[in-house]
Amino acid sequence: MSPLRRTALASVVAAICLIAIKLVTGLAAGSLGLVADAAHSGTDLVAALLTLFAVGVATKPADPGHLYGHGKAEHLAALAEAAFLALVSVGIGALAVARLAGWIELDVEPAWWAFAALGVVAAIDHARTVVSYRVAQRHASAALLSNAIHFGSDLVSTIAVLCGLVAARAGFPEGDSIAALFVAVLVILAAVRLARRNVDVLMDRAPADAVDAARNAIARLDPPVEVRRLRLRQAAGRTFADVVIGVSPGAAVGQGHATADRVEDAVQRALPESDVVVHVEPSADEAELRERVRAAAMTVSHVRELHDVTLIDTPRGIEVSLHLKLPGELDLAGAHALAEEVEQQIRRAAPEVCDVQTHLEPLAEPTPGRVLGQEPSEIGQVVAGVTGGAPRGVRTLDTDDGLVVLVTLGLDGDTSLAAAHDEASVVEEKIREALPGVADVVVHTEP
Repeated sequence: MSPLRRTALASVVAAICLIAIKLVTGLAAGSLGLVADAAHSGTDLVAALLTLFAVGVATKPADPGHLYGHGKAEHLAALAEAAFLALVSVGIGALAVARLAGWIELDVEPAWWAFAALGVVAAIDHARTVVSYRVAQRHASAALLSNAIHFGSDLVSTIAVLCGLVAARAGFPEGDSIAALFVAVLVILAAVRLARRNVDVLMDRAPADAVDAARNAIARLDPPVEVRRLRLRQAAGRTFADVVIGVSPGAAVGQGHATADRVEDAVQRALPESDVVVHVEPSADEAELRERVRAAAMTVSHVRELHDVTLIDTPRGIEVSLHLKLPGELDLAGAHALAEEVEQQIRRAAPEVCDVQTHLEPLAEPTPGRVLGQEPSEIGQVVAGVTGGAPRGVRTLDTDDGLVVLVTLGLDGDTSLAAAHDEASVVEEKIREALPGVADVVVHTEP
């Protein structure tokens, strides 16, 4: 039999003995405090039975249906114990208040054997508290630790009951009820603390101290390691760590594995007996990541333009901010929906990005300018001066960047492509000289 099960079984036997001693003595002496303490020990019995069951289940190895093992059975048992403790303590407190108010009458007769029984009870409480605490510390057992705390509160409540009986013996019978009320409050407080601690584990709440210890251990590695994600959870005193790191894209598989081993060793030194899984991803430089962000954003319909893409490295990961230009006729709700789609596409294309902030701007659509005729004009004169004839077409476009001039030239079909290109280049240069403020000139040649 394992030390955990042996300790849990001893707790069951001790709880049965204590219930018998307290209940018989309390009824014989008329002590509500002792009866309340017997009920408290009844919760000990339930707790010990739950712990015995939980330890047996929690120590089972992992199986296909429980890949992380059965450790949370201990926390479920401890949570059930806390709920039972709270219910019984409310009942004890109600009885104590009823007796103090005079609604229930009960004579207290603390004979010498009642004090002797309390001495035996206190000795048993002290022994099992020390034993449970030592075994819980040695094996990092949440269930046995909760038992040790519970048994410690039993010892305190036994001392309180003893004080109540001393007061009753001295001629103050209400002292017994006050002791019973004290026991009830003490147990309720212990139940609340016990429930909160185990609920945190069952809900996979990140243990802040353990997270800091793991992160600091990785940060001390030399050469440094890029940590993209660190997640921790605990069960049955054991920590499970999930770490994602980035390595150079040019690194060999062996180098990546060696880096993962260093991270695993660092976390296990900081958190002994932890289960660490390290996932290795190729790290991307800023330019490559920026391009992935741009490409992902442009896959969303209605996104015509984006600019000012900023990458910010934070402890949580890479945060991205960018400006999106969308059609001006969109309403805010539609624009927001598109922005959310952009954020989803970016996260899908770049998992290392933890957050995306978008700034929405209306897109000023380019409007076509007027088509100029074949009558001589400043542009026509420029073209005629180069080619000796009027252009086939000239039009302008008003854009955000300024005026764009589009010119179509008609050339002889036998003209070589190189000669056509040279002539178009000369026309472009002459137009730019004639119109210094033009944003762009596009010259199209055709036979």
